[in-house]
Amino acid sequence: MNKALKIGLGVFVGLILLAGAFSGGFLTGHFVGLPGGAPQIPVTASTPESNQQNATPAELQTLFQPFWEAWNLVHEQYVDQPVDDVALIRGAINGMLESLGDPHTAYMNPDEFEQLNSSLAGEYEGIGAYVDTSTEYLTVISPIPSSPAEAAGLRSGDAIIAIDGRDMTGVDPELARKQVLGPAGSVVTLKIKRGDAPPFEVKITRAKIVIKSADGKMLENNIAYVQINTFGDKTSIELKAALETLMAQNPKGLIVDLRNNGGGYLQSAIEVASQFVPEGQVVMYEQFGNGQRDTYNALGDGLATDIPMVVLINEGSASASEIVAGALQDLGRAKLIGVVSYGKGSVQLPTVLSNDQGAVRITIAKWLTPNERLIHGIGLTPDVFVAMSEDDYNNKRDPQLDVAIETLLAILNGFPIPTSMPTPVPTP
Repeated sequence: MNKALKIGLGVFVGLILLAGAFSGGFLTGHFVGLPGGAPQIPVTASTPESNQQNATPAELQTLFQPFWEAWNLVHEQYVDQPVDDVALIRGAINGMLESLGDPHTAYMNPDEFEQLNSSLAGEYEGIGAYVDTSTEYLTVISPIPSSPAEAAGLRSGDAIIAIDGRDMTGVDPELARKQVLGPAGSVVTLKIKRGDAPPFEVKITRAKIVIKSADGKMLENNIAYVQINTFGDKTSIELKAALETLMAQNPKGLIVDLRNNGGGYLQSAIEVASQFVPEGQVVMYEQFGNGQRDTYNALGDGLATDIPMVVLINEGSASASEIVAGALQDLGRAKLIGVVSYGKGSVQLPTVLSNDQGAVRITIAKWLTPNERLIHGIGLTPDVFVAMSEDDYNNKRDPQLDVAIETLLAILNGFPIPTSMPTPVPTP
C-alpha cells in the first residue's frame, strides 16, 4: 500500500480541504390518495432486467436485486424524466459509505476530489478554513493563517448557522459547505454562533489561497520559531529550508507551532517528526482491523534532533498534527503548550474511481502514539495548559506563545515547569 497517499486527516475538511463527513439524503415512503377519493394506483415490484442481473456477480444477485428494482422504478415512475443516472450512482455510493457510520469515510465527487488535491498542493480558492460537516451545523475546525477566514476573525468551534441570509437549520452541513465555496473575489455573508454569545454576521471576500505549509523566524532570547500550517506536498521541503536557515543562527531553543493545523498526508507527518526525532525511534503505530500493525520510525537526517524544544497545540490541531505532537510528547522530546487538541486518530486512503467519477476515502486504520495511546475523540492533553480568552483574541495577544517562550527558557535554565497558567483577566 502506498503510504504517501494515506491521509492522516479525515476531518479534512474544509472549505479548502474536504469535509470529513458527507451526509446523505432521506427517503419518504408514504403514498397519497388521489383527489376526490379515487382509489390509489396499485404498486407492483419492478423486476431487474436480465442484462442487469447478468452484469451482477452470481453470488451478489440476490443481494443486489432490490437495488435494481429501485433503479428501474425510478426510471419508470419518477415524475421528472429523464433522471440523471450519474447523480443516482453518486448518491448510491455516497449512501453506501455513509451507512458505515464513520464521518471520515466518504465519497468525493470530481470537484471535491480536485479541491482536496489542490489544497494539499498548497493552492485553492475559498475563504481559507478547515471545517467539520459531521456536526449539526457546518463548524470551523480552524482558519488557515493569513486567510480571509482568519482576517474575518473566524475561530475553532464557530458554527455557521446562516449563509447569505439563508438559515442553515436542518440543512445538511455538506450542502452548507458547498454554499460557502465560490470564486476568488466574490463575497459570502456568514452568520456565526460562537459559544453562548449572541450570533453575529461576517462578510468574507473569497480569495485564491496560497498556503505556505512551513516557515520560521528568530524570536528574542535567541529562540527559533517554526510554524507548520498543513501536511501537504511541500511541507517537508519548506520545513527543511526553514530549519536550515534557523539552525545556522545557533538558537538556544526551538518552538514548533502546530496550532490550527488540520493535518494532511500521513507520510508528511512522519517526515516532519523525523526532523526532531533521532533515526529509528518510533513515531507512530498504524493498527488495522485484521490485527496487523505497522510501525513508523524516524527516517534520520533530522536537522533539529537535539535542540531543546516545545510545541504549541490547540483545538484546531488535528490528525497529522497530533501524530507529530503525540510522538514528541511520548518520546520526551518536547513539552506541549496550549489546550487539548482535536482528537483525530484514524487514517484514510483515497482511491480514484473509474470514468472520472471522483474518489472514495476509506478509513483503513487507527493510529497510536509511541506509547500506544489512541487519541481518537480524546485529543492530546498539553503539559502546560494555556487558554486564549476573548480579550486575547480581540487585542491580538498570544499568551500561548508567551508561555511557550517562558517554558522553553525555564527548560534552558533548569527551572520547574508549571502545568497550567491562569486565564488572563480581561483588561477594563
